[in-house]
Parts: sequence; C-alpha cells; structure tokens
Amino acid sequence: MVDPTSDLGEDIDEADAPSCASCGSKIIQSPTHRVVTWVEDGSVRTQHFCSEECKVAAADEA
Repeated sequence: MVDPTSDLGEDIDEADAPSCASCGSKIIQSPTHRVVTWVEDGSVRTQHFCSEECKVAAADEA
C-alpha cells in the first residue's frame, strides 16, 4: 500500500485513499488535507479531513 499521507497523495489509487472523517469524501491530491493524530490505549490513531472546515465541523460535533 502506498502511504496515503505522502506528498499530497500522489500515486494513490482512490481505493487506498483515506476518507474524510467529517464528510466521507476520498482525499486524493488535496493541498487542504488535514490529519489529526493522537495516542489512545497505547496505539496511534489518526483521522483525515479534506479541509480545515471539515476538521472544525467534526470538532464542533464532538
């Protein structure tokens, strides 16, 4: 699998691309792609967002 966070998503097939945690859109070659990373129960967790707006919307829902 190609790293979905590499260089704005170049060379990533849509099937392997991350989905926005807020709106569900596939994130491919998006300069507005945001990733939130945290550690939970000893494991690294991530959430991908297609834009700052979706990141803020998800935070508002939490």
